[in-house]
Amino acid sequence: MRNWILPENISDVLPREARQIEAMRRGILDLFTRYGYELVMPPLVEYVESLFVNDDPALDLKTFKLVDELTGRQMGLRADITPQVARIDAHILNRKGVARLCYTGSVVNTRPDGILSTREPRQIGAELYGCADIAADVEVIELMFESLALAGLKQVRLDIGHIGLFHALADAARLGGEARHEVFLALQQKDLPTLRAATAQLDPAIAQGLTALPNLYGNIDVIARARASLPPLPAVVAALDALEQLAAALAARGIAIRFDLAEVRSSDYHTGLVFAAYATGFANAVARGGRYDSVGEKFGRSRPATGFSLDLREMSRLPFPAARPAIIAPAGEAPGLLAAIRALRAEGETVIVDLGVDPAEAGCDRRLSAHGDGWRVEALD
Repeated sequence: MRNWILPENISDVLPREARQIEAMRRGILDLFTRYGYELVMPPLVEYVESLFVNDDPALDLKTFKLVDELTGRQMGLRADITPQVARIDAHILNRKGVARLCYTGSVVNTRPDGILSTREPRQIGAELYGCADIAADVEVIELMFESLALAGLKQVRLDIGHIGLFHALADAARLGGEARHEVFLALQQKDLPTLRAATAQLDPAIAQGLTALPNLYGNIDVIARARASLPPLPAVVAALDALEQLAAALAARGIAIRFDLAEVRSSDYHTGLVFAAYATGFANAVARGGRYDSVGEKFGRSRPATGFSLDLREMSRLPFPAARPAIIAPAGEAPGLLAAIRALRAEGETVIVDLGVDPAEAGCDRRLSAHGDGWRVEALD
């Protein structure tokens, strides 16, 4: 009943769930700070052209549009925060070295990402700009796992792919326009019959490589199978080398991964490694990320970049935490009463002044009562 007058896939967040979401947000932001990531707060609304880092039809479709009454220009409610952070790195901070930035805030989508997804995710994420080395991807993935552990998710499965494999094969086949989109969509859906039909007229080696991708799934031996199945194009070899290096670095940190070389479910701005984290009990990926080099080019400064994001609402789950039991105090202006209330709150206690409170509804288990010349906390009857 909580969304009876709200749009589809939009809902209120009630106290217990809000408490869990806010606790996760604070804990994860503190974790980001310990890794050296600095918080930025982009606006909820911008001119549409600055909300996309390139021609991104999928993100464009997800973005609500409106007209700015001051200028008459078209504006959009952000559907993804990464392009905004890329603008800040490229156009405002303009740092020479590596920049570690993080963010948190609501985004609004015209349509949900999944059957059970909200159209108002509360995104939180971290991004590392200025380093093309695999070490940057390793740090981001390690930070993602730490974030999920803070949120209470211990058994997490990580699927890693490389969108550069598809682009290398499609470029070699000179695929463009609708034909390229058809092959990309079939690969996303692992639709082998459609993929075979769409690649039937291509060079046999390229067609074999594209149709092999959906079956290249599993542990580290996938890399060897990929080297045998895919044509040895320079970009293909570089992508497989990067995946192999990443696997070794993550293994040293105790992070187990699975390869899914048809994993291309990403935003159009991703250019290389892409990854998704899954956990038992969740219908959708609990976190996604990848590499998006040159993301700041539109804003005047091309920089290598990698990062991840997750939806705090997607990770909230039962049982929602109860509030700490509170103390109910009488209303009044007596100096001793006011001093006692202030002292209890300074100690971290929740003190609710009785203005007609039902102690059970307010979660109170103690009462502040007058005793002689002072005040004392005692259990409720």
